[in-house]
Amino acid sequence: MPSAGHLLAFLAAAAIIVAIPGPSLLFTIGRALTVGRRDALLTVAGNAVGLFVQSALVAVGLGAVLAASATAYTAVKLLGAAYLVYLGAQAIRHRADLATALRTTETAGYAVPVTPSLRALGQGLMVGLTNPKTLVFLSSLLPQFVDPTGPASLQMVTLGTLFALLAAIGDSIWAIGAGTARDWFARSPQRLGTVGAAGGSLMIALGVAAALTGGTD
Repeated sequence: MPSAGHLLAFLAAAAIIVAIPGPSLLFTIGRALTVGRRDALLTVAGNAVGLFVQSALVAVGLGAVLAASATAYTAVKLLGAAYLVYLGAQAIRHRADLATALRTTETAGYAVPVTPSLRALGQGLMVGLTNPKTLVFLSSLLPQFVDPTGPASLQMVTLGTLFALLAAIGDSIWAIGAGTARDWFARSPQRLGTVGAAGGSLMIALGVAAALTGGTD
C-alpha cells in the first residue's frame, strides 16, 4: 500500500481530475439519454473495470509502450473512436424504437428499456479499454504517488483501483441526473425520439473528436 501521505495526495489529485468532464463522462451522459439510467450505470461499471485493467497494464509497462509508439497509440485511438461512432449511429438509427421499448418494459413492470446486463457492461469496458489517452495519462500520474520504499507495481494497481472507483462515483451521479431528465422526455414518444437522436449524436461527435484529437479521460 502507498504511504498515508502519498495516498492522500493522490486522492486529492484524482478528485480534481475526475471532476473535469471528459469523454467517459460524455459517453455516459449519451447512454443515459439514449437508453436510460440502468444501462448508463452498467456502462459506468464497465468503464471502471476498463480503468482498473489499464492501471494493471500501466503497472507492467504498457502505458510507456503506447507513449513511445505513435503507431500503437493511433491504432488503439481509432479503434475506440470507431466504436463510439458505431454506438451513436445505432442509437440514431433505432431512436423510434425507444418509445416502443419503453412502453413494453413498463407493461412488464420495468421503468426503462432492458438491455442485457453483460452487453451494457461490455460496451462500457470497450470504451474504457480503448482510450489510449487514459492509459498514457495513468502511466504518467500513478508513478508520482508511489512510495519508493514499497513494491511499485502493487501500489500503482492500488492507486489505479481507487481512481477507477472515484471515476465511477462521479460518472454515476451524472448518469442518474441525465437519466432523470430522460424520464421527462419519455412522457412523449416524439420527445423520446429526439433525445435518443441527441444522445446518439453526442456519441458520434465524441468518437470523431477522439479520432482527431485523442481526447482526455
